[in-house]
Amino acid sequence: MNEEWIRAFSDFTGTINDWIDNVRGYLAAALGIEDPIKILPYRGYGSPGSITVKGRVLKDEGVKLREENAPLWENLWNMFKRFATDEVEGARIQAELGDVSQEAVTDKEGFFEAELRWSPGPDSTHLWFPVKLNLLHPDKGDMEEDPVINQSEVMVVRETASFGVISDIDDTIVHTAATDLLKMIQIAYLGNARSRRPFPGVAEFYRALQGGKSTADNNPIFYVSSSAWNMYDVFEAFMDLNHIPKGPILLRDAELALDNLLLFEHETHKLQMIQPIFERFPNLPFLLIGDSGQKDAEIYRQLAKQYPGRIWAILIRDVLPNDAERQQQLASIQADVEA
Repeated sequence: MNEEWIRAFSDFTGTINDWIDNVRGYLAAALGIEDPIKILPYRGYGSPGSITVKGRVLKDEGVKLREENAPLWENLWNMFKRFATDEVEGARIQAELGDVSQEAVTDKEGFFEAELRWSPGPDSTHLWFPVKLNLLHPDKGDMEEDPVINQSEVMVVRETASFGVISDIDDTIVHTAATDLLKMIQIAYLGNARSRRPFPGVAEFYRALQGGKSTADNNPIFYVSSSAWNMYDVFEAFMDLNHIPKGPILLRDAELALDNLLLFEHETHKLQMIQPIFERFPNLPFLLIGDSGQKDAEIYRQLAKQYPGRIWAILIRDVLPNDAERQQQLASIQADVEA
């Protein structure tokens, strides 16, 4: 199956999917059974003077945080609703931080991004600041009893930070067996935020990195994964439940299109998420943390060459100790980085 055929077929199925979405929207409006709109905020980041706020506007499918021992069918139903999203294109969002506000418009997949020109007060030592998100459009008038409002958070990185941390999630923080498809599906998609378990010592280690030498450095931590944005609430809840330090969670748009599934490249995605962080904070060195199961070592080697002197250390959790070929590859990468 060649790449050109895959993309052509994906375009065709994408057109069919758009048609189905439109028909579903018209029927829901005609029958008066539309789900309420919700704003799903993503933790943003920035530096004094420039803050990026992100999120998504969707129809509320009623996804709930399940108990640890929730039955399989509840987890499956939750996962289905999480991926069967009904996006709201063209919605207008107003982001408010302090006395500054900025509007943003959602794209075809319901995503929005707003850039705010704002700085914390000179005496402020906080790392996180609340951002209020208001839905300006679509306005349902009397049909909507309460305005659609949510609150996001943004991490403001200061010059006092000693270093930043960029970390993978799957098989780095939480065991997901990413190298074994069936086990990964069982852990990642048939469980929930409460049933997942971090590796021992992860929370304490990441809190120590954030605190730094003074224990109050407020070193920023960024989490980057190739998992879909549809899983964002699971990751956020998992980290909060296990006391892992907060940080922006950067995922990928995983449309159920053939080209997205078969031609997706982990390296390209992660570089696209990580490079803007290096560019936004040009004077900040970084620690890079990942695992040996996929291509984290290769990605971090490329970053080390692209940003010489900016990377203090690369830490790789070895999840394939018995794979001789992979061990040889890792040794070669290590030698290349250290040369």
